[in-house]
Amino acid sequence: MDRDQFRAVQAPIKQQYIEDPKLACVTLRAEGTLGENVTCSVSTGRGIVESGLHAATGGTGQAACSGDMLLQALVACAGVTFSAVATALGIEVQGGSVVAEGDLDFRGTLGVAKDAPVGFKQIRLRFLFDSNANATDRARLLQLTERYCVVYQTIRSGSDIAIVL
Repeated sequence: MDRDQFRAVQAPIKQQYIEDPKLACVTLRAEGTLGENVTCSVSTGRGIVESGLHAATGGTGQAACSGDMLLQALVACAGVTFSAVATALGIEVQGGSVVAEGDLDFRGTLGVAKDAPVGFKQIRLRFLFDSNANATDRARLLQLTERYCVVYQTIRSGSDIAIVL
């Protein structure tokens, strides 16, 4: 899809949201089923993923780790956002990859060190891509990807969240 086609697809959607902002507010939903051996099966829309404990916390390594899944969601969102921004700006990208790495101290989640945080201490997101774009356009591409990536902004800025029964 080129820049003009992309803009043509998004233009009526954007106009609709300008005219009625309530239409832009959508609730996404994920659901999981508790399973055996400390697992939870999550429907992804493309199939069921069985998540479980990371090997560093006693898992077998047979089930997906939710920490990995969080990084995968970040990579997916950042990659799609990057491609959309590149298309909207008319920047040609011949290929590439997105890599997310996150540092955890599992003592926190295992409750063996109260001073160890639960969760990622740091996440690094790296884009490796081929493009003839100049340095200014590359910087703009990364700046707008950061600005518009939903998962990145949610992780970075936080979100109101509550656990209910």
